[in-house]
Amino acid sequence: MTRKQKRLSVIGAGMAFLALAAGLTFYALGQQTSYFYMPADLLAKKLGDDERIRLGGLVQDGSVVRNEGAETRFAVSDSENAINVVYTGILPDLFRENQGVVTEGRFRADGVFVADTVLAKHDETYMPREVADRLKEQGVWQEEEGN
Repeated sequence: MTRKQKRLSVIGAGMAFLALAAGLTFYALGQQTSYFYMPADLLAKKLGDDERIRLGGLVQDGSVVRNEGAETRFAVSDSENAINVVYTGILPDLFRENQGVVTEGRFRADGVFVADTVLAKHDETYMPREVADRLKEQGVWQEEEGN
């Protein structure tokens, strides 16, 4: 093998490695392109067993039930559909009904979403962009004047 052929084979192998790495990266990103799911999305999508997801929407009015200990039950709604959520732990101070929330966790066999993380909005004007955009599409989110 000549020097030129060795150089071309090294360059070819390097390019093949980079193409494989890029292909695997795009495949992994394509597996879940959505940052989170709204309740309507979950009703339309069949999730795999033990699949970890993010659920976003508004805390449904009248749904917050605080049980003994640190367990809290509530429903996340997109104004049309609601998903029941159970969370064990200390909720953020700004967690309340009719406020934006993003929860992370998995579904149980009985269809209840078990959250291990609850993220609440930070102040009166903050809402995760993805949640606000989806609520705007459905006509639920209304911006305050001056924004």
